[in-house]
Amino acid sequence: MSLFSPSAYERPAYRWGVLALLTVVYSFNFIDRQLLVILQESIKTEMGLSDKQLGLLSGFSFAIFYVSFGIPIARLADQGTRRSIVAVALAVWSGMTALSGLAQNFIQLLLARIGVAVGEAGGSPPAHAIISDIFEGERRATALAIYSMGINIGVLLGFLLGGWINEFYGWRMAFIVVGLPGVALAVILRLVVAEPVRGLAEGKQSSEAPPPFKDTLALLWSRPSFRHLSIACGLHAFITYGAGNFLPSLFLRLHEITTGELGTWLALASVSGGAGTFLGGYLSDKLAVRDQRWYQWVPAVTTIVTIPFTLFIYTTDQTYLALALNFVPAIFFAAYLAPNIAVTHSLVGLRMRALSSAILFFVLNLVGLGGGPLLIGWVSDLLEPHFGLESIRYAMVYVIPVVSVWSTVHYLIAAKHVRQDLARAPA
Repeated sequence: MSLFSPSAYERPAYRWGVLALLTVVYSFNFIDRQLLVILQESIKTEMGLSDKQLGLLSGFSFAIFYVSFGIPIARLADQGTRRSIVAVALAVWSGMTALSGLAQNFIQLLLARIGVAVGEAGGSPPAHAIISDIFEGERRATALAIYSMGINIGVLLGFLLGGWINEFYGWRMAFIVVGLPGVALAVILRLVVAEPVRGLAEGKQSSEAPPPFKDTLALLWSRPSFRHLSIACGLHAFITYGAGNFLPSLFLRLHEITTGELGTWLALASVSGGAGTFLGGYLSDKLAVRDQRWYQWVPAVTTIVTIPFTLFIYTTDQTYLALALNFVPAIFFAAYLAPNIAVTHSLVGLRMRALSSAILFFVLNLVGLGGGPLLIGWVSDLLEPHFGLESIRYAMVYVIPVVSVWSTVHYLIAAKHVRQDLARAPA
């Protein structure tokens, strides 16, 4: 039982406090997820893994279980107590992260990472629904942007802690040290966060049962804006996970740098990514007052402008210039998520919000997390006989720009339809 009642949300300080705590929880989601990325070269050396196997660990196998469990858990969240679901999910993924440090072979590590994926599947959709219930529509993208900054906080701490702990104590200790605190945080979340009334911010209430899954899916898929924004998000995540998961490997293989120093640089870049996440939601809310198409134009612009910077980063031999320029795509890549979640929630009814997030994340993670690391790892293995260690560089050069343009096209098509689709949203 929570120490607070739902009436506590009448106080702005409590609403913002809950948002802050949920953001910290989301940061643990990405600490545990990204930790593997900075550790994977050490794991590869000890276990003798291929780039394709690394892609399976950090991408495809994770994504399959994440999206498979995400929708039924979100369905449960639209029916039950979302706060408790997030707390249980946090305890599961944190515990499985700690167990990753005990793995003795590829299969054991794969099973532990699948456990992390199952736990993390219960994190975001219920949290998104809580946030949409406690913040009114004109502040929703901003609030979701603040929550989404948990990604950048998590990447920052994952790279920073993982890089230095690995350098001094090894990769196994990094998993254990990072995983255990999340279990304690789950207890705090369960005690402090009250379950809000659905529709609180809009002054609405919904006492009826959530509609069947097929009705929510049919509603979303009938809206051209959602079809195209979900595909665009999937392709955008393909870039984020594909490039992000192998960028540490590129620097460690082709540049003279240690995991501790590299983790520090990538952690600092993640701070700038937090600014991009916030600005993506804030600017979308501000500009959409005049034209709702800005909810899609902001992600489109911030996606396409990254191409020249990423090409230079992948191809240059100037280590510190590349690391410094990495701050630019870190900012722009992060601006897409909050406006797209806000639009998705605005297209559906009150008891469809957690499930609508799960459907969006199903596409995003299946295409992005499932496809990005796996494809780039596979292309790198194919190119290795010809390019040697530089195969990872050319795999990223061949794949990332094409997917960036493809994603932008879908954002622009979604923008053509978003105003009329929002006007048709359920009351």
